[in-house]
Amino acid sequence: MQTDIIFKIAGIGILTAVLHSVLKSMGKEDQANLATLAGLALVLFMVVELLAELFAYVKTVFLLY
Repeated sequence: MQTDIIFKIAGIGILTAVLHSVLKSMGKEDQANLATLAGLALVLFMVVELLAELFAYVKTVFLLY
């Protein structure tokens, strides 16, 4: 398994958490929630892409068409 994708997801999570904390402490809770949602969407797109690769690999292993 690729370890770099795990580090990318963890990095996005840490960056999103810090950004959320900073924005929330400044009183901009709406923007903090939007930043968190953007981080979640970015990670979700990465995971969906990985799942597509996994299904394609399973399809080739079992010779499904």
